[in-house]
Amino acid sequence: MKETFLAYSYKFGAIVLIGLVIVFFSLVNPYFFTYDNLTDILRSISIVTLVAVGITFSLIVDGFDLSVGSTVSLTTVVAASLMVWYEQPLPIVIIVPILLGMLVGLINAFLIVKIRIPDLLATLGVMYIIAGVHKTYTKGYSIYNHMAMTDGTTAPGSFDPAFLWLGQGRWLGIPIPVIIMLILIILVHVFLNHTRWGRLMYMTGGNQEAARLSGVPVQRVRTAAYVLSGMFAALAGLLFAARVGSGQVDAGAPLLMEAVAAVFIGFSVFGAGKPNVIGTFFGAVLIGVLINGFTMLNLPYYTYDIIKGTVLVLALAVTFIHFRHRQ
Repeated sequence: MKETFLAYSYKFGAIVLIGLVIVFFSLVNPYFFTYDNLTDILRSISIVTLVAVGITFSLIVDGFDLSVGSTVSLTTVVAASLMVWYEQPLPIVIIVPILLGMLVGLINAFLIVKIRIPDLLATLGVMYIIAGVHKTYTKGYSIYNHMAMTDGTTAPGSFDPAFLWLGQGRWLGIPIPVIIMLILIILVHVFLNHTRWGRLMYMTGGNQEAARLSGVPVQRVRTAAYVLSGMFAALAGLLFAARVGSGQVDAGAPLLMEAVAAVFIGFSVFGAGKPNVIGTFFGAVLIGVLINGFTMLNLPYYTYDIIKGTVLVLALAVTFIHFRHRQ
């Protein structure tokens, strides 16, 4: 009986918790369970979900990418500068940050796969390097339309309306960031579960030595995972810039803990027991619902980190208790 309860609580606990939290906030605030507010929640989690998807890739291959937050900040300010400082066309504004994110992932992979630095240490070092790079690039300033430059001149450009539409627009009443997020989640789910490379990633993360002896190109698979992690962090950075209409130098700093919490909550969704993109999405939903609900209850903003940390600790506790019980 106890084992059955533990199994069901692990498998459906996160989903039930999301439902209970939604019911609670709906009862205490009549404006919570409305179409506009629910779409706002989804829009608010779109950026952190993309960051979490990147971390999911690194966890699948038994790694951990701590540099995603700095990558978000880097790509946010680069995208803004390409429009405001250099007046570049939209394709350049989108492609260059994505390539930069992939480059960061490639650097991580080189340090981890080739030099064999432990992933936490390697990505922690890269996190600080990238943070220094983007702050040096911007001289510590945020980037906005026709901003004053350090030489006394005014920046010639402004944010492209088509770019801002990616973060602020709607299609059939649905926010564009939500549509982008859902499309990418579906694509990643299909990739991980129904393609050869997705299966190779899970094999690599399960047992690298066994995967290598089975003919899996372990180094290439791990490299691909970190490159994808950097790419998704870059996409999150683009959405962030499009949403706020400026290049914030510390845009990605608060996203790392939320993304990590979302990923580990996702371990237990539907009893997956492993990193998976559907679980990551539901984990992000839970965090988004909690923050939105407490905001509507006028909870002070400085308590949000307590909420995020508590959710992360509980997710880790449930996951490791379940794994220990199975052994």
